[in-house]
Amino acid sequence: MDTELLKTFIEVQRTRHFGKAAENLYLTQSAVSFRIRQLEQQLGVNLFSRYRNNIQLTAAGERLLPHAEAMLTALQRARQDVTVSAEQALQLSIAATANVWDAFLLQGFINIQRALPGLSWRAESMGKDQIARQILERHLDLAILFDAPKVDEMQIDKLGDIKLLPVTTFASNNAAEAMQQQYILVDWGTAFDIQHARFFPDLPPPQLRTGSARIALELMQQSGGSAYLPDTMVKKLLADTSLRLIEDAPVMTRELFAVSLPKAAQRSQISDIIAQLRTLLHSTAK
Repeated sequence: MDTELLKTFIEVQRTRHFGKAAENLYLTQSAVSFRIRQLEQQLGVNLFSRYRNNIQLTAAGERLLPHAEAMLTALQRARQDVTVSAEQALQLSIAATANVWDAFLLQGFINIQRALPGLSWRAESMGKDQIARQILERHLDLAILFDAPKVDEMQIDKLGDIKLLPVTTFASNNAAEAMQQQYILVDWGTAFDIQHARFFPDLPPPQLRTGSARIALELMQQSGGSAYLPDTMVKKLLADTSLRLIEDAPVMTRELFAVSLPKAAQRSQISDIIAQLRTLLHSTAK
């Protein structure tokens, strides 16, 4: 199957708009429509329900999506495997959700790269459901997540805890005032949502909900606001009073896990990386 057709299908699914997909793929809109028709003809099904300004996947399109993602990921990895240099004979792929990269993994990944210069890497940011699927399909070697999948085939190693601090840019640093204005709800996973709802049952809808702590912090610095952010991200800002701790809001923690397959080909390297990440997380938590 033509991979360009699959790329076009995924882009239309992501944007839900033929015109936007065409812009992102540097194609004309008619070319995008033609590719989708070609793919539908090859498969003998309709992949999209087309309504004015409302393009949705059909049931067949939903079923095709994980296969299309897996095929393109496998092709990308095959290209990397055959082009890697002799000096970098071993490759590892690592993924996490955006908030895990923000809270901890980016710095941890930089440190591991320095410690293991002989490795060739693929690093991805994606949703937890896609991560779980790609681990099982062996398209990913290692994932770092707050909410570890409950799948028997996976090996789950706890790395440690991430401390989430309630911070604000406002002078009024009590919860009743700070969290009532320009509050940004960062998606720290299911367990955080449950704790948050229990502690703040009467909180009005947030100004913004985002899966990226960096987006939240940038908005707070530019326009003011309050949010739960990882202590590693805000320590210096609290020290220079750019941010203030919301004194009567609870500090929350999230467990961080490494997810892999127990019989992965690079098991020894993966175990070493997990140990390094665990040590780094413990050192930053002090």
